[in-house]
Amino acid sequence: MMKTAQRMAATSAVVLLVSLSALAQTSTWNIDPAHSTAQFTVRHLGISNVTGSFTKVTGSVVLNENDITQSQVSASIDVGSVDTRVEARDKDLRSPNFFDVEKYPTIEFKSKRIVSSGGKLQVMGDLTIHGTTHEVALDVDGPTPALTDPWGNLRRGISASTAINRKDFNLVYNNLLKSGEAVIGDTVKIQIDAELVKKK
Repeated sequence: MMKTAQRMAATSAVVLLVSLSALAQTSTWNIDPAHSTAQFTVRHLGISNVTGSFTKVTGSVVLNENDITQSQVSASIDVGSVDTRVEARDKDLRSPNFFDVEKYPTIEFKSKRIVSSGGKLQVMGDLTIHGTTHEVALDVDGPTPALTDPWGNLRRGISASTAINRKDFNLVYNNLLKSGEAVIGDTVKIQIDAELVKKK
């Protein structure tokens, strides 16, 4: 029994050391809302692109310095911050016709796994829009090497892009032209540019 207890103690010590080692490899980086944005592009009348953005983006990256595929990403977008440079259109987007901000005030993303291939990263995770969740894949550039800003903070930059079908997220409102062409396209391209600040 003594030998069994010793083996169990040794195993526990190894597990603890591995856990502490993993913790030592990670660092937390918060999204800087003042220098981050989420942009979207959608077809209008089937002939041109209209671009807008959400100007209030928050979240964090738990970065594994030794194995980036073991990192974790979470982000939240304030839907009320939508800005397409047209006040009437923004008001319509916030209404129950589209995002229904009062009922669904945020868009959320939480990573599930990360794949690294050919120097590029792909982050798979759950995207929740309008109360509906689907897994999406984000193509990621970065993170850039860390640098120190004039105030002594460590910063990195990261960009991510994907495309979704808005109807998958129950954003189904639309008007049709006499030709049958939709006023708003179904495919929405998303581009996220974020500046990360290392948590002290």
